[in-house]
Amino acid sequence: MYAIIKRHFYHPKFYGSFSLKAVLPALVPEMSYEGLAIQEGGQAALEYLKMIDPATGAEEKEKIKNDLVIYCGQDTLAMVKIREELLKR
Repeated sequence: MYAIIKRHFYHPKFYGSFSLKAVLPALVPEMSYEGLAIQEGGQAALEYLKMIDPATGAEEKEKIKNDLVIYCGQDTLAMVKIREELLKR
């Protein structure tokens, strides 16, 4: 989606960025990462490393896993919604 949007579509609310976090609020303002335990990719990567660390307890690993599933699901749904919005235009 990044390459397609960057090549064929621009919205002033992208503010020069074509990242998912810039495109989503411009095209699908009703979707947000607000309220999620993990809100961006860098944080997701760090949480994943923490989850696979043998020093992390089982309960915390399970919480991180659930938070990552929710975050990744939000990313996937965001791309679907962006695609739907682009098809309307």
